[in-house]
Amino acid sequence: MTFDFSHALKDAVFAMASVVFVATSMIAAAADQPGPLPGTVTIKTTHGFDALAGRVEKAIADRKMGPVAQASASRGAAARGIKIPGNAVLMVFRNDYAVRMLNASVPAGIEAPLRIYITENPDGTASLTYRTPSAVFAPYRSKALDEMAKELDGIFENIVRDAAKG
Repeated sequence: MTFDFSHALKDAVFAMASVVFVATSMIAAAADQPGPLPGTVTIKTTHGFDALAGRVEKAIADRKMGPVAQASASRGAAARGIKIPGNAVLMVFRNDYAVRMLNASVPAGIEAPLRIYITENPDGTASLTYRTPSAVFAPYRSKALDEMAKELDGIFENIVRDAAKG
């Protein structure tokens, strides 16, 4: 009795190709729905979208931060007569932090202003999402930047907590 190595080799190659195909398919599927970046925090609230947006704006002012800009695809769509779930990005920073940030790392300037994202949920409530400043600035590996980000972590945590509370 003889063993056919060419047939066994073909079977092995076919099995390996199948494993590679399945693994590649799984990676592609995961890439279609990426998870949040490190340091991403999402809090579901009991407030409706418009009410929560107002509460976030008040919390930003109460914490002496500046609303730098705002963008909302849902408001833009509504202006065109299209209804989509509410969403808005509030960009928040303050000049003294900007100066400290740039003194620590000019390249980190691309991260400012920091963002808070408000999204309308299917049940009519809204959620808040933001990345902690420590996570945003961590890649720059600057002690001064890390110290500033830690201060901002507390400020952003308070903004979100104040806006979300019942």
